[in-house]
Amino acid sequence: MSAPRSLGSFKQVGTGLCFILFPLVFVFAFSTHPGLLHPRFLSPPELIARARGAGALQFGHALVTLATALLVVVAVHFMKVLEPGSGAWAGFLGAVLAVPGALALAADKGALCLTMSSLDGLTDAEFSNMMPGLLALFEKRGWLVLLWGIVLLPIGFGIQAVGLLKSKSLPRWQSLLFLVGVLLIATPDGVEMVNLTAAVLLAIAFVPYGIRLIREGGQQVAASAA
Repeated sequence: MSAPRSLGSFKQVGTGLCFILFPLVFVFAFSTHPGLLHPRFLSPPELIARARGAGALQFGHALVTLATALLVVVAVHFMKVLEPGSGAWAGFLGAVLAVPGALALAADKGALCLTMSSLDGLTDAEFSNMMPGLLALFEKRGWLVLLWGIVLLPIGFGIQAVGLLKSKSLPRWQSLLFLVGVLLIATPDGVEMVNLTAAVLLAIAFVPYGIRLIREGGQQVAASAA
């Protein structure tokens, strides 16, 4: 019986790390956007121009791509937290929406952001010749329309946040910061100061929660070893 308990404890520690890492990655990624202090909504050509040769921005996007796996862990964790109480349906429906939303986020960063890093070695003339194709990408033509599934992520997490508020599964202040953060983080490109603020709110809510999960998991591991 100690082996399953020990495995469960390690899983809890890993989940705690997810709650710490994902908001911090988002804080870093949004802070690397050019024009952070001069917010305005950007058109596809402006988004393309901003991404050209922006190494820090591309690195932040690469981290977000990897961090989408952490979002899946968070969604499943809250589904389990809400299962025993009245918020079970909120946990389940939220996870059903948030998980494909996280996959769409990974696809979005891969298709529109990481792609730009492969073009940094092109001359200006070569890059200009590729503009029609790049515009087709950033305007989400063809099957890239599926990338709009990214909106499922804040909707799903928002549903879970409401469930947490009603069930009081988390302290009220954490659930409120979670709700406000996931709603604001969906702000369109060009106004990343709002997204950065949302990421900071999520970090304030989730980093202490992650630390708590790690401590509890570590204590259980130590008890099993003893």
